[in-house]
Amino acid sequence: MAELVELTRFATDLPFALDGFQHRACVALERGHGVLVCAPTGAGKTVVGEFAVHLALAAGGKCFYTTPLKALSNQKHTDLTARYGRDRIGLLTGDMSVNADAPVVVMTTEVLRNMLYADSPALRGLSYVVMDEVHFLADRMRGPVWEEVILHLPDEVRVVSLSATVSNAEEFGGWIQTVRGDTTVVVDEHRPVPLWQHVLVGKRLFDLFDYRHSDAPEQPGAPREPRVNPDLLRHITHRREADRMSDWQPRRSAGRGRPPARSGRPRLYRTPARPDVIASLDAEGLLPAITFVFSRAGCDAAVQQCLRSPLQLTTQEERAQIAEVIEHRCGDLADADLAVLGYYEWREGLLRGLAAHHAGMLPAFRHTVEELFTAGLVRAVFATETLALGINMPARTVVLERLVKFNGEQHVALTPGEYTQLTGRAGRRGIDVEGHAVVLWNPTEETTEPSAVAGLASTRTFPLRSSFAPSYNMTINLVQQMGPEQAHRLLEQSFAQYQADRSVVGLVRGIERGDAMLGEIAGELGGPKAPILEYARMRARISEMERAQSRASRLQRRQAATDALAALRRGDIINITHGRRGGLAVVLESARDSSDPRPLVLTENRWAGRISSADYSGMSAPVGSMPLPKRVEHRQPRVRRDLASALRSAAAGLAIPAKRRGRGTPTANFMTPSWRSCANSCGGTRRTTRPAGKNRSGRPSAICGSNATTRNWRTRLRQRPIRWPGPSIGSSGCSPSVASSKAATAIPASPTTGGCWRASTAKAICWSPNACAPARGPV
Repeated sequence: MAELVELTRFATDLPFALDGFQHRACVALERGHGVLVCAPTGAGKTVVGEFAVHLALAAGGKCFYTTPLKALSNQKHTDLTARYGRDRIGLLTGDMSVNADAPVVVMTTEVLRNMLYADSPALRGLSYVVMDEVHFLADRMRGPVWEEVILHLPDEVRVVSLSATVSNAEEFGGWIQTVRGDTTVVVDEHRPVPLWQHVLVGKRLFDLFDYRHSDAPEQPGAPREPRVNPDLLRHITHRREADRMSDWQPRRSAGRGRPPARSGRPRLYRTPARPDVIASLDAEGLLPAITFVFSRAGCDAAVQQCLRSPLQLTTQEERAQIAEVIEHRCGDLADADLAVLGYYEWREGLLRGLAAHHAGMLPAFRHTVEELFTAGLVRAVFATETLALGINMPARTVVLERLVKFNGEQHVALTPGEYTQLTGRAGRRGIDVEGHAVVLWNPTEETTEPSAVAGLASTRTFPLRSSFAPSYNMTINLVQQMGPEQAHRLLEQSFAQYQADRSVVGLVRGIERGDAMLGEIAGELGGPKAPILEYARMRARISEMERAQSRASRLQRRQAATDALAALRRGDIINITHGRRGGLAVVLESARDSSDPRPLVLTENRWAGRISSADYSGMSAPVGSMPLPKRVEHRQPRVRRDLASALRSAAAGLAIPAKRRGRGTPTANFMTPSWRSCANSCGGTRRTTRPAGKNRSGRPSAICGSNATTRNWRTRLRQRPIRWPGPSIGSSGCSPSVASSKAATAIPASPTTGGCWRASTAKAICWSPNACAPARGPV
């Protein structure tokens, strides 16, 4: 075709023929369309991005190639430089600038975002922008940057978006077409190198799926869902049973007062060590392999662990080639720096075919590892997940030690998208006929159970969800650059808003169906003015008025409590009538903020802290006041004890209202004078006894103690009756405890009325002048 001249020239220079999806995307690009390409990892999406570079250079324009990582930017810069020359390719990252005025510049996405906000002159003449790994916009921390770039690019710029396979590619493509204009969506779910899933149990390697089963597909990637391998499930069951049986044996005593001691015999099953895993893969012919470890320190520790073992993965000839590459890459480093950089341990690992790979390594070390691994001289690499984001280091096998990683806040399980991205590194196109993903089974982690792994492996696509959320920095830049109104309109064009609008359409349709159903029901009842409907509307209005009145009352009570707290002064004695800090309290420090007053108080239970309107209703004014030292160290237990004692002494002659209770009969306050007079009439002390008459602790407790003592007494009342020492029956005293199924207890009589009253053990009640009413009749 005449109009596809550039595609013909580009394809001629390739060492392979273009796949169908690559050809369709390149045709759309040469015809002037934007492109969204969704294909599995390793399928060859970057060819489409490289064709955009070719078109820009052929037309004398400019192209920006963006990546999510500096390491990926460095690698892409190296690849393009080898093809088009150093003068035509530049590099811009956060810490490096190489030939920034070149017609083709490789950069991280954040650099392009900053250039757009600054209206950089480098944007003039820009014709293509390639956004590699665009599915990164779902990232919680950095995802919004991708949306900002797509929204801010000039309209004449063609955007080439390269993404992993997502289930809502059409939705994502529809949004790009809405904000960027004509865009072609190309989706290909075929993986050029089949991927086989395995689970390593000990040193035995099992297929995750039973591909031999009649219901299973002949190869991975087929539409039918295979079942979990029954041999794997059977072996794990036997392992668990053997481990359980080996763990059982009679326990020997460890001495009086100590728990029985275990034998200390190790469990039968242990997760295999890293050298054993690599050796098992080597025996199965599954090297080279990448083992993903979700921390930089873990990668270095894995190499050290392998170096302490006799593991050797290279021949004498390969070691000579490795030494030559190391000398070429690192020969310029000063000898004094080598020991500090850990050069000798790193070199020893490379000579044995082992290496770590992460962003914390010296760039020269990291590039050496990449070169040796690509050449097949390094056979096992322990890497962080950044290696899965497009860096061209494919392997025959990918090993996942754990399926849990730290996301910056907590440890979370891998998502199907993350699992697909990691295992997508397995299978080198043009080298391997198949790739392998191996998960290490760990009996202590549910995420490595075969059913859980099968759920991750069988989910071949995942939905792309926007993480776009306006930040302070974004808001300032938008308002400064285009004003509030245009900034607001721009935010309405985000992918997050696009997805929200589509969900709103579904909700509106549901509301319309509900309204139609209500109309049909109203017709059956006699029309909109039917008496039953009028009654229902009246009930609805009454309910709304009641809710409004309740809200107003609640706000009024809260405001009253706020005003009361703000009015409290140092030394005021208050009675907290509800909340878990109920009882007497003295104000140690007045509230500082009148809008949300929180005075510092000390309760009679020796608790010191700030209270709010949730603790103090303010319905009753302070019951009194007491002098306080000029400086109160309320954090010291001794000071709190002395202040609580002084508080009780100061409150001895005060009339304090009872603490507000829930439903049921209110009980007497144990700090009131009426309770003291009742207690004094019965001897002033009590002794809790067991049913047989023997006391467990032998220590008497004061009747008129603190609320803590009261709560302790109530707890004991539920367990055993209480015997009150005091005058004999007939005087102003009490009868012995009355045994019953509810452990009813005889309570001291009123000095004026005489007689005794019986109360349930759930409440302690005293009758005396000005005391509460009895819960039961006289004995």
